Amino acid sequence: MFISFVLFFYYLSCLPFSTSQQIWDIYQTTWDRSKLFTSLNPSSPINFVSPGASADADIAFDDNTQYQSMLGFGATLTDSSATVLNNLKKKNSGNYWAVIDKLFNPSISSTSAGLSYIRVPIGASDFSTNAYSLNDNDGDESMSRLDMTRVPSSVFTVLKDIMGANQYSKFHLVPWSPPAWMKDTYSMSGGSIREEYIPAYAKYLLKAVQGYKSQGIPVYAISVQNEPQNSNPTYPTCWMTPDVEARIAVALRNLLDSNGLGSVRIVGYEHNWNNAASYPVELVDDANNAVSGVAFHCYSGSVKNQDSFHNARPGKDIYFTECSGTYGSDWWGDIKWYMDNLWIGSVERFSRTGLMWNIALDGSGNPKFPGTDSCGGPGCRPIVTVNGDGSYSFNQEFYAMAQASKAILPQDAGGPFGQRVATTVKGGKAWALRVSGFVTKRVSGSDWARYSVVVMNYNDGGSSGWNPSPVKATISFRGVQATYTFPVGVTTLWWFAPA
Repeated sequence: MFISFVLFFYYLSCLPFSTSQQIWDIYQTTWDRSKLFTSLNPSSPINFVSPGASADADIAFDDNTQYQSMLGFGATLTDSSATVLNNLKKKNSGNYWAVIDKLFNPSISSTSAGLSYIRVPIGASDFSTNAYSLNDNDGDESMSRLDMTRVPSSVFTVLKDIMGANQYSKFHLVPWSPPAWMKDTYSMSGGSIREEYIPAYAKYLLKAVQGYKSQGIPVYAISVQNEPQNSNPTYPTCWMTPDVEARIAVALRNLLDSNGLGSVRIVGYEHNWNNAASYPVELVDDANNAVSGVAFHCYSGSVKNQDSFHNARPGKDIYFTECSGTYGSDWWGDIKWYMDNLWIGSVERFSRTGLMWNIALDGSGNPKFPGTDSCGGPGCRPIVTVNGDGSYSFNQEFYAMAQASKAILPQDAGGPFGQRVATTVKGGKAWALRVSGFVTKRVSGSDWARYSVVVMNYNDGGSSGWNPSPVKATISFRGVQATYTFPVGVTTLWWFAPA
């Protein structure tokens, strides 16, 4: 009798979960803006059932093949972003808290994006009102006069509000330039660091980490230099070779480790895709274990170049940390590009983060560094535009990123972020769909994991003439199948199953 029961339960365990998996949660942004990161709240679930014929496309979800765990999506809190948001807080606190909630609230049941990975400049950037570092005292190599009050108070105000909204917030510090007195130009704009100041600069970066910590801002990671192959004389920049950046990283790693900050990651490169096979590879080789990984920006090269770095150094993390929209561009065209290249494209090439540039600016892409040629023309577009009258609007950058961010958020308080899994798309309309898949595990091993897909349907007719057409697709999972018709746009949906 005992053997019979054992065999019976074994038999049950081998059956497909045809009556268990159901899709109740669907978020959607459509090309015509009729839905903008909208929770559809279906009145009845989409059931996984025994497989039938595939539809126009079949999305095969293989949770046995798992890749990188995600750290989060987000953007940079520049001085300008902090100023604009803090001004909104003073002018219309209700609107300010609505913006903070929509951007950062990580509740899986909310209609918020849960952005959780935030870059913060160390000193001035091209979105600051003046050139400053945390220590403008010429020759103070001991950093005894490093002054955190140089940071605008609005930065700390907004960072603490973000922390209050999102318990999972991770902060990544990035300098645009060393202090001017350390450079061959004696200016924060353009030029290179003088090599005799490498030890002092490493100590400067250590003190920045300690300074933010003293203000109640824990630091997850720090970069050595933003865009080290850019020496622009119109705003804070600094040219560095891989060798110099590696020497700074090694010195900084030793300082962090010896000061109880061994958990702070050092991230290298922070520049464009085009040199992914050269500079960052040389950097991590020179820096050895000092650098945990490298970060990429979108302004030159192709996202496919990330493969060159990953294939060369697969043990190093990849971060995607900067891209900016431009005012006046096409709304749906931008969303297609972001999904294809960033929120699906970069992630499927092993990025653990996905960030845009400024969190917030005004309607003209201001305020900017005086005289800068950065973000020329119509201006850089932020995630959210905040107007002088206290009104605000979320831009296409938000809606595209929110769709991806929602798929990886923790299901439980204190639980893990999503982990990318293998997905393939086949069928006659497979070309029209771009897909990422994730599994989010649970705090309790007995709770079912969440399985999510982010799907972009870009079957809009394209060069053949405007004709947005939905794609009916099957989702294949562990021997069962669900069917959903994806409109032209981006759809995020999920279901639960035993891990």
